[in-house]
Amino acid sequence: MSRSRSRGALRALIPAALLLPLAACGSGDDGKASGGTGAKAAGFPYTVTNCGVSTTFQAPPQRAVTMNQHTTEIMLALGLKDRLAGTAYLDDKVLPQYEKDYKNVKVLAKEYPSYETLLGANPDFVYGGYASAFDKGEGRERAALEKSGIRTRLNVEYCSHGKTGVQQLAQEIREVGATFGVRDRAEALVKKAETTIDTTKAKLKGVAPASVFVYDSGDTAVHTAGGKGIGNEIISLAGGRNIFADTDKTFTDVSWEQIVERKPEIIVIYDYGGTTVEAKKKRLLDDPALQDVPAVKNKRFAVLPLSSAVLGVRVPDAVRSLAGQLHPDAVK
Repeated sequence: MSRSRSRGALRALIPAALLLPLAACGSGDDGKASGGTGAKAAGFPYTVTNCGVSTTFQAPPQRAVTMNQHTTEIMLALGLKDRLAGTAYLDDKVLPQYEKDYKNVKVLAKEYPSYETLLGANPDFVYGGYASAFDKGEGRERAALEKSGIRTRLNVEYCSHGKTGVQQLAQEIREVGATFGVRDRAEALVKKAETTIDTTKAKLKGVAPASVFVYDSGDTAVHTAGGKGIGNEIISLAGGRNIFADTDKTFTDVSWEQIVERKPEIIVIYDYGGTTVEAKKKRLLDDPALQDVPAVKNKRFAVLPLSSAVLGVRVPDAVRSLAGQLHPDAVK
């Protein structure tokens, strides 16, 4: 399944009082509201340009809605559960350390909420993980929300810059931290992520990269990781070489013939949705056209949850986990 990863009149029907964003209280760098009328939060006003949209925050948002799992987990990792007015679209279970906090957040929809449902949560900030979170056809485009007084952010993996890597992960965490007035927490999270990745890289020193094909989904055509997204970077950091790194997309569709031609040594299966990992393995193993592909012939598979293969707080552990699957003798 792809969610773009490529994944009003109505407003007039809703009481105006419901739609007015709550007045944002000031917040210091510890994330606590600063009392007092007219009190200025430390670090504000704060201006950030995100995916071409420049926004100035006079104070931290107080009623945020996260539209995808990895944005939800970034907020929870930064200790911002009390700023969440709602959340939507899980690919799998949230990380165990965030389960308790997540249960206290209102789930607006199993997938994306309707425009009416989103406005009904009275958000002052909407944070999307995929470009599809701000789908124009569904009325959720960033410009429309901004006109309604709702600030927005799109995860930088879906900005129109070059490849997404560790630098963009740090940028995402720091900018969200600054937006919510918790810069110190963001810096601590970035440092922890960099340390985890550096430790894995050290274990892989001198190890020859394995050629890797990512099987996300697909039957007639195949949905896979391209060379632009963090999924490609995770493979590289884990001691792999993405056979479709030459495509300038985060996710891309390829043919089975291309996979046969490029002869991957290992197939990484993205785990999510209604199709199980075992079902995906069976589809690959039972395809006569793939019998000479080294990964299929040798039954060499690795698994990553989809939520670990997008730009979020899971990236460092995804690198470590995948490295252990690609090179078990080096990473234990």
